[in-house]
Amino acid sequence: MFYRSRSNLALWFTLTMGSILVVFSGLLYYQTVLNNLENLDRLLYKKSRVMAVNVKYDLGNQQLDLENVPLLGNKVPPLGTELVYARWYDTRGQLVQFFGTIPEPQVTATPGFKTLKTRFYSSKEILPVIWLRQLTLPVYQDSLFIGYLQVATPLAPTQDDLAQLRLVLLLIVPATLGVIGLAGWCLGGLAMRPIRDSYDQLQRFTSDASHELRSPLSAITSNAQYGLLSKSNNIEAQRQIFGKIVDVTKSMNNLVNNLLFLARHAGQLSPEYLQDVDLKTELLQIADEYATQEAAQHLNLTYTLPTTSVTVLGDADLLRQAVVNLLDNACKYTPAGGHVHLRLFIQSYWAVIEVMDDGIGIPKADLPHIFERFYRVDKKRTRKTGGYGLGLSIVQQIVSAHTGHISVKSVVDQGSTFQIFLPLK
Repeated sequence: MFYRSRSNLALWFTLTMGSILVVFSGLLYYQTVLNNLENLDRLLYKKSRVMAVNVKYDLGNQQLDLENVPLLGNKVPPLGTELVYARWYDTRGQLVQFFGTIPEPQVTATPGFKTLKTRFYSSKEILPVIWLRQLTLPVYQDSLFIGYLQVATPLAPTQDDLAQLRLVLLLIVPATLGVIGLAGWCLGGLAMRPIRDSYDQLQRFTSDASHELRSPLSAITSNAQYGLLSKSNNIEAQRQIFGKIVDVTKSMNNLVNNLLFLARHAGQLSPEYLQDVDLKTELLQIADEYATQEAAQHLNLTYTLPTTSVTVLGDADLLRQAVVNLLDNACKYTPAGGHVHLRLFIQSYWAVIEVMDDGIGIPKADLPHIFERFYRVDKKRTRKTGGYGLGLSIVQQIVSAHTGHISVKSVVDQGSTFQIFLPLK
């Protein structure tokens, strides 16, 4: 599925960028054609003006003198730039004089520029078709219209330049499309990586959740079936069976509540849920409560709190849940006679809650994964202590919802230190 999605992303990226590239190449080619024609027209117009200024018209005798006109006259050398033909027509459009191929006796073109396709003939052979750029220029002398000058130049040099440009585009565009396709494949992989990680995490979460739910359900079913099939009148045995069902149901209810908690508190908290929380007061209450709990009876539970209040914006119940989860873990995995220390202090702009123990510690290889849902370092030991591997996930989610972060340091057989960083108000 991911390879297909990656291929689709790469394909659409290539099609989109390829379309843009093709359109850009077309516009570039079109603009180049216009620029080349504009330059050619400008040059052709200059040549025609050089010829036109040498035309002399005697108004009194109504005589036209073309002797000094390049190409048309006899006394002036031809222009240095190649012209295919030059023609002079009188005011009625009748041919008067020409250079080059034999033209029509009557001018047929309207004044201005025109592109022509023509074929020249010789006595020996028929020459190939060529393209010409023709200018028909009305000529005035002292505001008096005296005739038409018509000149033409070949388009072959311009066509050669455009042919080279087409060849370059034909080589560059496919190569660029290949690079775009490769880039699309790589970018598709980068774009799909978070999705794949999320999918793998969801799949692993679903698998672990189904496994954890299947075990208590199996226990409930087996005990209930045993109770139904049993013909014993022993009330105590029946009480034990129902007691097991109740215990397993409570464990399953705790798991479901934790899963709902994780789903309900995803993301940051809404502003309406934020209030001033005095961490010193909250931690003091938690420490006093833990001092009387059975889980901490075999340990030396101590705490260090500042003399002044430490206030943050947040949800007091959620923050209590995070600290309690850390203390639960510390008490579970610290042997009898060990020490668990709760500490609160300020570091720069952060309020830091620290839970430190000298218990069994966490292997270095497991540290990057301990906040993943259902992840347990030692499943055999977890079965004895209880839990489903959701406690630290809940802690991290609560801290993230308060725009804070959590860090952990641990050494096997030496203990662990968890620190919650929360922004001060």
